[in-house]
Amino acid sequence: MEDPQFTVLLTGTSPGGPEALRAVGAVTGLSLWHSKLLLGGAPATVRTDEPFADAASAARKLRRAGVPAAVRCTWCERTLPDDTPVDPGPCTSPYWPTPHCQANSLTTCDCEHCAAYGPLPGHTARHDIRPR
Repeated sequence: MEDPQFTVLLTGTSPGGPEALRAVGAVTGLSLWHSKLLLGGAPATVRTDEPFADAASAARKLRRAGVPAAVRCTWCERTLPDDTPVDPGPCTSPYWPTPHCQANSLTTCDCEHCAAYGPLPGHTARHDIRPR
């Protein structure tokens, strides 16, 4: 099963001080000049198709520098304003069972995959069926 990917977004403008410019440059690989243009053009996409851990780390780095940032799941289009898992209810991904979405707060699952192969890391199964 393929993992969902996440996008890092600039959600608002920032004063664009040296710390903010360096943080945007570190996350994007852009020069300070292009980082300033990106900050001035917010809201904007900073990184795309990232694993959840990498996207959350990039958003934290931006927020520590005073840049408003968020993480968005590319499958269910939910935005996580502070990298903390959200209510699983709105997850509507056609590819990923709701309990497996890394953007939500569920820790148990009763899907066919978990029944056949055991729970994913960080999850517990709601059933006693285990493969032999």
